[in-house]
This record gives sequence, C-alpha cells and structure tokens, in this order.
Amino acid sequence: MKIAFVYSGQGAQYFGMGQELYENYSVVRDIFNQAGESLDLDMTKLCFEENDLLHQTTYTQPAILTVSLAIDALLKEKGIQPDIVAGLSLGEYSAFVKADVLSFKDAVRLVKKRGQYMTDAVPLGEGAMSAVMGLDRQTIKAACDEASVLGVVSPANYNMPGQIAIAGVKEAVEKAGELLLERGAKRVVPLQVSGPFHTQLLEPASLQLEEALKFVSVNEPSLPVVSNTIAEVFKDKEQIKNMMVKQVMSPVYWEDSVRTMVDLGVDTFIEVGPGKTLSSFIKKIDKTVTTLNVENEKTLKKTLKKLAELKALA
Repeated sequence: MKIAFVYSGQGAQYFGMGQELYENYSVVRDIFNQAGESLDLDMTKLCFEENDLLHQTTYTQPAILTVSLAIDALLKEKGIQPDIVAGLSLGEYSAFVKADVLSFKDAVRLVKKRGQYMTDAVPLGEGAMSAVMGLDRQTIKAACDEASVLGVVSPANYNMPGQIAIAGVKEAVEKAGELLLERGAKRVVPLQVSGPFHTQLLEPASLQLEEALKFVSVNEPSLPVVSNTIAEVFKDKEQIKNMMVKQVMSPVYWEDSVRTMVDLGVDTFIEVGPGKTLSSFIKKIDKTVTTLNVENEKTLKKTLKKLAELKALA
C-alpha cells in the first residue's frame, strides 16, 4: 500500500469545519491555537461560527490550512503517514508543511498574505471563473483564445476528465462560455469565487508573493511533493520557491498530478481537510485506486477501518 495525502483547496470551506475533531482531540486544538497565536485571530470563531470573513480569500486560506493540518496532526497521532503529498492550489501549502518545507506558523501567515495579494490583484466584480463540463482541453483552449479579444480568459484548473475551469475578465469568460455551449459543453457553471485565479491577471499577486518569500525559511522537502503546476515531484527547495511564485498565475493540473502519483505507485489517496472535492475528482481520474477522506469523526473512523482492512490484505 502506497499512500498519498492530498490537501483541500479554496472553495472547500464551510462553517463548522473541524469543530467536532477540535472538541474531541487535544492535538487538533493545539494546531488551532498555534494558528490563532500566529495571526492574532480567533480561529475557532472563524471556522465554527457563521461570519462574514470565512468566504473572504484572505481568511479562507489560513482557515483551510489550519483545519487540514489539524486533521493531519490527528492522523499522525493515529499512526497514519503518507508516502507522498500534494494539494490543490492553496492545498499545496499544507503539503509543504507536511514535507517540512515550511513551518506551520510561517505557512499560516504566508497564505493569509497570499489570500490578500490574490484579492487585491483584480478589483472585485471584474474577474470571473466558470466550470466547463463535458469538453476536451483543446476545444476549451481554442474557445478561450477566440474570446480573449474581450480580455484575458484561459483554462485555470484541469480538475478531472470532463471538468475544466476557465477564468479571466468577466466579459471574456462569459463569451468563452457561450462559445463552449455552442461547441457541445454539457454545462458551463459560473463559480462563486472572488477573482480569476490561476491566470496572468494574478501576476501582481505573484510579484508580491515573491517579495514575501524573501522573509520565509524554505527547506528541502522530507517527502516527495507533487507540484500541481507542472504535475511532477519537486526537485529541491529552489524549484519550490520559483513555483510558489508562478503557481498563483499558472493553471492547476490536478488531473495530471493525480496520474503522476498513480504512476509513482500510489494506490490509496486520503483527502485531508474540509470537503470531498478532491476525492470525487480522483474517483473520476482513476477508478482503480482507493479514495478516502477525513474531515470529521465519522470519516476518520471510516478511513481508519478501511486502512486496517487494506493492511490486513497486503
């Protein structure tokens, strides 16, 4: 059995995420406390109570990172450790902490800044993202190229076969969506996000992140980390630094990253953090692998039971 931990990205957040585990396990509380001290912020209020901040990118990012790494600490306490790690966009920072590339306190501060930079890069309402269902990469890219006379629009997330997100200037994204429906898309669904992430419009955020990274300690990875920008295992810390900067304005190749991990022998994926989005993508990418997730007491027990069964069969 070769296990990959994959960490949730932005959009997975919800009020109450991590609360049950926080109430039941001291190791989870410890991570929440560390995050709160690092940001001078009540992380439990942010994650557990209805509020206006959780869905703002600046706060969403540290909240998801905290919940993901609190669950990760709990899995470690239960004796479950990965052979390889990856994360969807923001989730890559959880993978970096797991692989000792970043300290947790540095990471939680850095992703809050990253969230702010991403928010500031494009004024609210000017950018948009849509998920395109049922078309191939070439057709989507061609429609984006055609619609780009109205402004920047390009593929942003290659999530799984038959689902690709496009992003850019609102008018150009809408035009690309119309073209794609004409060309056979099953659906084009506007996404509730605060900006056109993973496009060249995020270059200002990229430059600010590059500056912020000068004051952060980046270490050699202690575990293989698969980059979702190039869908390869990072070679060293210098490449990681470069890719952190490029990642916010480059497409996310999640489907390709999962295939890379399968090629490296991964047969069991555990989604660590809120939601089941990555698990659902992975099931569509490769039906032969085991896909589990941990976000609450029920899924924790289910995962521990399944891993025990797989271990017994090995």
